[in-house]
Amino acid sequence: MNRRRHVLRRARIFRASLVAALLSSPGIPYAQEAGSHAAPAPLVAAASDLQFALDEIVQRFRSDTGIAPRVTYGSSGNFARQIEQGAPFEVFLSADETFIQRLAERGLTRGRGDLYAIGRIVLFVPSGSPLSTDPQLADVASRLARGKLGKLAIANPEHAPYGRAAEQALRKLGLWEQVQPHLLLGENVAQAAQFASSGNADGGIIAYSLALGPALRDRGTFVLLPESLHEPLRQRMVLLEKASPGAVRLYEYLRSPASRAILARYGFVVPEN
Repeated sequence: MNRRRHVLRRARIFRASLVAALLSSPGIPYAQEAGSHAAPAPLVAAASDLQFALDEIVQRFRSDTGIAPRVTYGSSGNFARQIEQGAPFEVFLSADETFIQRLAERGLTRGRGDLYAIGRIVLFVPSGSPLSTDPQLADVASRLARGKLGKLAIANPEHAPYGRAAEQALRKLGLWEQVQPHLLLGENVAQAAQFASSGNADGGIIAYSLALGPALRDRGTFVLLPESLHEPLRQRMVLLEKASPGAVRLYEYLRSPASRAILARYGFVVPEN
């Protein structure tokens, strides 16, 4: 019996020594694997106006950390509803801060997040369109009066903040009622941008950040609409209740000067820290 106990004790010591050797061996990528388990790829819900800017930020983050976030783009209102219904997102970047505030009040977030950008809207006109660009939408008004306006693409105002800003601008210019039959509604502002650039519409009121992006950069012209035509597009991000360590690292990266510089390059007004 004593001999058997002695053998078992020596076996346990051997296994412990072997594990220690494996962990310390430079040829075994255990530390990297352990790191990936400690910081799994976070699930991110992001407003669709961020598509090009956030793709660039995430690519740099992945290069710097080895963590590869999985980002889904869409309308902020739809994401807020999905999160309320239990969607497993860990970081939410909304184009409207009121959605973040609503989630925070329901105890679904870690705090109230950070204002990361203020968005702008533009009138985008694709190449070959008869519509001309001007910040007061004078040609839109003229074509409406003459029955010459085709389709005008905007995001759905019911759940997309950029669609709501487009509606506010059209209302302030006295065009909302007349333009109704001409509207081509996108599920989100990225889809509205696709409609506006595809030839299916004379133009569209879309996010400045998308007009500056590679998909639209060479497909038409645009003009910034005055900020006075709509309420500020205050964009807020937040960590959700079950955020993983990788999500926390991404969130801090989004607050870094490098990330803020990328957002500014895509036309966002970046608030001071």
